[in-house]
Amino acid sequence: MDSSKKFSPASITALKEALINIYWKKQDLKNFVKLSIENDSIINTINWEFNRKFESVNELVDRMVARKDIYYDDLIRLIYDVSNFEDFSHLKIWEDSDEKIKKAKDSVTRLRQFAHGYFKIEEEKKELEKKRKKAQEQLESFKRSQEQIETLKTEFFQIAVETNAQKRGRLLEPFLNQLFTLFDLEPKKSFQLKDEQIDGAFTFEGNDYLVEAKWQKEPVETGDLKKFAGTLSDKLKNTLGLFISIDGFSSGSKEFTGSNARSMILMDGMDLNFVLDQRIDLHHLLFRKRRHAAETGTIYYPVTEILKD
Repeated sequence: MDSSKKFSPASITALKEALINIYWKKQDLKNFVKLSIENDSIINTINWEFNRKFESVNELVDRMVARKDIYYDDLIRLIYDVSNFEDFSHLKIWEDSDEKIKKAKDSVTRLRQFAHGYFKIEEEKKELEKKRKKAQEQLESFKRSQEQIETLKTEFFQIAVETNAQKRGRLLEPFLNQLFTLFDLEPKKSFQLKDEQIDGAFTFEGNDYLVEAKWQKEPVETGDLKKFAGTLSDKLKNTLGLFISIDGFSSGSKEFTGSNARSMILMDGMDLNFVLDQRIDLHHLLFRKRRHAAETGTIYYPVTEILKD
């Protein structure tokens, strides 16, 4: 509702004239108005029986205009319903019916000229309100995401101080699942395939990724990457892999190339820290790593290099 919106005097006059003309009997007009507006208690405060029709209409509309804080939406509804009035057959039973019908149609047409402007404004207001609401929802969603990332960042640091390497590794898998969930990557928790343990999976840009995650004292060596490549080669053709090593990769594994490396990308603790610090979006990080691997054949592409571009 916008009670500060003003109705032009000409539009109010057109509304009154149309109301007076669309029905001959006061009771019929009263019933029409009652069905049209929501705050219909005002109708029973008007003396329809003893007032002449134009007196009742004037009183009704003037009081509604005077209290736009209450009746603005009802006035809009009334203007809408009257301006869309099309069936005048009930006037045929009265004397001079042709003249009455013409007068009613002409008055409705005049009101319609004003109504078009009002409803255009109302539609624009609704559209702006939808955009405002959408922007507000996006802002709230962004704030929630920031808060969730901060929570994950705290959890990550708690895992980092864990001295038991095996426990640290076990905690890493559900942490990554939460991270992938936050970024709408449809993650799947760790699962067993025959004699293979898969640390997780997710979907990104229409491709399925299997995840291998390690948090050990030493950098991951080439042999670990070859083993993971073998796992990927047994899957469907478009299955890709993300190998995550929090403590990084050896110089040899960073240069791992060839047919066995074509279906994977690497992520280390620095990459993950930049995501948790909200210095780079996880989607953008994955996209740049995958594109770099496709263009150069190099599967190790650190975040520090990505942000230089």
